[in-house]
Amino acid sequence: MKKPILLFLIASLLFSACNKSKDSCNSNPPTIVASAAETAYLQNYLTANSITASAKNGMFYTITNPGSGTSPNLCSSISVTYTGTIITGTTDGSQFDASGTTPVTFTLNRLIPGWQLILPLVKSGGSVTLFIPPSLGYGADSKPNLPANSYLKFTMNLVSVNS
Repeated sequence: MKKPILLFLIASLLFSACNKSKDSCNSNPPTIVASAAETAYLQNYLTANSITASAKNGMFYTITNPGSGTSPNLCSSISVTYTGTIITGTTDGSQFDASGTTPVTFTLNRLIPGWQLILPLVKSGGSVTLFIPPSLGYGADSKPNLPANSYLKFTMNLVSVNS
């Protein structure tokens, strides 16, 4: 009689441990909204460059190919190719990061808020251009080749959604 109860308890613990590891991913979308000044800066940039884009949380995006596979969620592992350029000040147009032609893999919820907000709108095989204000990018943090408070443009291909 004790063996079935013990087996049931062990199975219950294993099952609950598995569920906890899946739930450990933060699947809540970012709630950050760019300031009116940041949004206006990007609107002016888009207008000056004759770019038509949709808006979300004060950033802008253009889906050039919606894709046909799976859309990622924030807990998804994604493979992308991308090029990141700066669209502010004296470094306007400077490339600060790129994956090259080989896809790189990330978990979406570990990336900047701008990527987290827009990539779920695209499916595997899709491509999108993002125009991101500092508050939805790297903010006041400077990185190699990237000044603090930079406005960013990412041209991205969502190669695959891995989970």
